[in-house]
Amino acid sequence: MRVVLAQPRGFCAGVERAIEIVERALERYGPPVYVRHEIVHNQHVVERLRAKGARFVDELHEIPPGSVTIFSAHGVSDAVEDEAAERGLPVIDATCPLVSKVHAEGRRYAGDGRSVILIGHDGHPEVEGTLGRIQGEVHLVSTVEEVAALEVSDPERVSYVTQTTLSVDDTKVVIDALKAKFPAIVGPNTKDICYATQNRQAAVRKLAREVDVLLVVGSPNSSNSNRLREIGAELGVPSYLIENAEALDPAWVTGKDAVGVTAGASAPEVLVLELLDALKRIADTKVEILPGVDENIRFRLPPQLVEPRAATA
Repeated sequence: MRVVLAQPRGFCAGVERAIEIVERALERYGPPVYVRHEIVHNQHVVERLRAKGARFVDELHEIPPGSVTIFSAHGVSDAVEDEAAERGLPVIDATCPLVSKVHAEGRRYAGDGRSVILIGHDGHPEVEGTLGRIQGEVHLVSTVEEVAALEVSDPERVSYVTQTTLSVDDTKVVIDALKAKFPAIVGPNTKDICYATQNRQAAVRKLAREVDVLLVVGSPNSSNSNRLREIGAELGVPSYLIENAEALDPAWVTGKDAVGVTAGASAPEVLVLELLDALKRIADTKVEILPGVDENIRFRLPPQLVEPRAATA
């Protein structure tokens, strides 16, 4: 059985940064450190950090006074940031820089007197944070039907931003609908879309042409992992989202010539390796990596966690 790995897959730079922030905070300040919401959408990562002393909470009032507090990679609203400041909590912000860029774009559009339309999924932590960062008229849409029903104060002064875990392909039909309804609308350049989301989806589209079944390693609450599975299914390949190797049903792959494997942006490579071991127990496997984009992007850590440079003589 051929096992074909997508490239790229798994952790993106924003997720790597967020996890490193928690680990460095634990080393520097000692446990516990408190994280508002899951640092990233992956239970394996959360449990590993919890074992080291991270404490995950839903709201800031659950955090003891004076405790080191980390905002997750998904970002937070102004209200959450203000509440932390009022309580005097020492905050380390692990918001993905690409999410922060969306916040800045939305605020800039609102500051120019434009209505802001956020393309995203209602209830997603990133969307909640972005909506709470834009002061002014802001609307959330996710479908063409919602665009059709949308009303704004001035159709000549409209802008849009997008949830980072949606790719250019994901948002195209909604953006096209917005442009048809509001010809004067402005939005970010496509190069501002999250590179990791786009790259992983492109890799899955390529992988789907090579395999008989697709396995996506990721958590069920991970938006980008779910989308990878959906893309495989849309291309006619039986596709399954699994949290780990234990969730693999041998019937999915038994008798298949080629099995594709990828992982969402918050899924660690160790889970992929464990899945490969599970596949080997089912059949003799030959593992290969499908050529793709080689990502080498890294984001800077917050200043609180950067070691000061040694003084030179």
